Amino acid sequence: MTQKPASRIVHINGWPGIGKLTIGRLLAKRLGARLIDNHMLLNPAEALFARSNPMHASLREQIRQTFFDHAVRADPAESFVFTDALADDGYDSATFSWYLDLAAARGAGLIAILLDCAPEENARRLISPGRSEALKLTDTAMLQRLRANYKLLRGLAERTIEIDTTNLSPEQTTVQILADIGV
Repeated sequence: MTQKPASRIVHINGWPGIGKLTIGRLLAKRLGARLIDNHMLLNPAEALFARSNPMHASLREQIRQTFFDHAVRADPAESFVFTDALADDGYDSATFSWYLDLAAARGAGLIAILLDCAPEENARRLISPGRSEALKLTDTAMLQRLRANYKLLRGLAERTIEIDTTNLSPEQTTVQILADIGV
């Protein structure tokens, strides 16, 4: 009888438009994991409140709390792939602690994947069809400001894999991730 591999949590972090959701879908399928895109947690708050409204942050926090409280109790063999756009600052470091706590509570391995690409390629991807309908960032000037003023969060998991996707397709990136995590 073959045994299912131990539960794992894969956290994909990268700039808006980098391809996290596309890669996350491919990776979750290959790992037999559940995909939790950051917009699943953001969009309910986004639908009700502008990001500048304090109620947006409050609702987003409540949604995250409820989700993670329930994820701890999911089937112990279940694996998850999460996507996020976290910066190297105090607020986003605290957000990443949710994943550390979830992995610890589930006895799961946590693997952080950091995706980046050339700024010009990132801007090209940011305006892909369908992004605005999904309430995703499509403002290239905002992306440029984010990239100029922040660095991506890295190195908080026991294992972090960094990949430059500038010249890689989502499929090639997924194959590289699977090879790096030994699948």
